[in-house]
Amino acid sequence: MKQKVLVVEDEQTLVETLAYNLNRQGYDVETAQDGLKALELARSYRPDLIILDLMLPGLDGFEVCRILRQETSVPILMLTARAEEVDKIVGLEVGADDYMTKPFSMRELMARVKALLRRERLIREEIAAQEPAAAPKLMVFGDLVIDENRREVRRNGQIVPLKPKEYELLLFLARQKGIVLSRTLILERVWGWDFEGGSRTVDVHVRWLREKIEPNPAEPVRIVTVRGVGYRFDG
Repeated sequence: MKQKVLVVEDEQTLVETLAYNLNRQGYDVETAQDGLKALELARSYRPDLIILDLMLPGLDGFEVCRILRQETSVPILMLTARAEEVDKIVGLEVGADDYMTKPFSMRELMARVKALLRRERLIREEIAAQEPAAAPKLMVFGDLVIDENRREVRRNGQIVPLKPKEYELLLFLARQKGIVLSRTLILERVWGWDFEGGSRTVDVHVRWLREKIEPNPAEPVRIVTVRGVGYRFDG
C-alpha cells in the first residue's frame, strides 16, 4: 500500500512540483491550498505525513499544526519562506517534526520525507512487535514512571500527555541517567544527524518536558542544566 502524503501549500507551481516529485517516488498525494481545507483533508485522508507551508490564507501553518497536534501524531514537515530562528522555534513548539526554509533542494526534501516516514514506521513496528503478555519494561523515578512497552509516561499514576519527540527525548535522557549529555549529542540521537534545526530545538523540548514532569519547572531537579554543556537526567 502506498504511503500517503498531504501537501499544504498555496503557491500553485510549488504544489504541482511537490506532487509530481512525490508521485515519482511512489507516494499517494493529496493537496490543499488553505488551512481549513488542510484540516478537512488531514481528518478524512489520514495521511502518513504532512508537508505544511507556514504562510497560508485563512488559518496559517502554525495554527493548523497546533490543531493537528491535538488530534494526531502524524509527522509534519513545515516549510517557510522566512529564515528567522524564531519561526523555526515556534514551528517546533507547536509540534512540527522537521523544518525547511525556501528555496530548498527537492532532493533534500525527498530525503527528509523518507527519513520521517521511516522513523514513524520503525516506531509503529516496535509497538506492533511487542507481545501483549510481555514483561513490563519500566523505569521508575519516584512518582515518575516510563513504560517502554506502552510508550507511556505516568506521574502520580496519571498519564502524562507527551508528543512523540518529547517521549523520545525523555527516554534517551532517562537511559543515560546521571550522565551529562551535550545538546549536539541529544540532537543527533533523538532528531537524527540530518535534522536541519539547531540546538535550540533541544532547549525548547526540555522546557516542555520540565513543565510536565518537574515538581517545580522553574527549579528543575529531574532534567538539570549543566551550564555550557547540556543536560543531565537525575531521575
